[in-house]
Amino acid sequence: MPSRISPAWRRRLTPPRTLPVPVDLIFEKLEPRYGPIEWRPRYNALDELIFTVLTQHTSDLNAERAFDELRRRIPTWGEVIEADTRAVADAIQSGGLANQKSVRIQSILRVVLRRHGALELEFLKNLELDEARRWLTELPGVGPKTAAVVMAFALGMPAMPVDTHIHRVSGRLGLIRKGTSADDAHVVLEKILEPDDRFGLHVLLITHGRQICKARRPLCGECPLEEPCPSAGTFG
Repeated sequence: MPSRISPAWRRRLTPPRTLPVPVDLIFEKLEPRYGPIEWRPRYNALDELIFTVLTQHTSDLNAERAFDELRRRIPTWGEVIEADTRAVADAIQSGGLANQKSVRIQSILRVVLRRHGALELEFLKNLELDEARRWLTELPGVGPKTAAVVMAFALGMPAMPVDTHIHRVSGRLGLIRKGTSADDAHVVLEKILEPDDRFGLHVLLITHGRQICKARRPLCGECPLEEPCPSAGTFG
């Protein structure tokens, strides 16, 4: 039976044959600047999931304010399910898109409770990576990035979250092919990275993207990876 995956899409899901900047060199150059990298859970898995929904289209600071205010006003997730959606939206106003996010949060919680029978997600750490990812991405509005954040940050699983910073930096360094989407980049980067390297590289690349390899005016002259980077000096 012929494959349903088009050759162009298959190519985007395939890592470059030769990496212009080897992963070991990225760690060697960036870890002294931004490290050491230590994993520690920020929230439990369900809290992390709801917090990550709140981070969409806003800053982490605004999301933290919204999350804290939601927990202050409506202390348990069971109460959030039962609350008037307008009350949930009012509590998370500082996170932006409150009307949409309130509906999504309540929908996610209802589906978690229906599928799992409890408002917790720690059971996912006992599943294989792809199985846990599939379980999460079947929740309303949960995509590959949100699922990977929950797995990596709350459950200590070797997922590789890809946000706009990581997508940009990994593209400039040649870790992913030109035209690879952020969603596809999750697959590609997990193929080229050892499981134990994924969390560390996520932290290094996102920090590098925020501080040096910026979207409009990257500070190539200050970059420890300037010499091997195939994109260095190509910005006007």
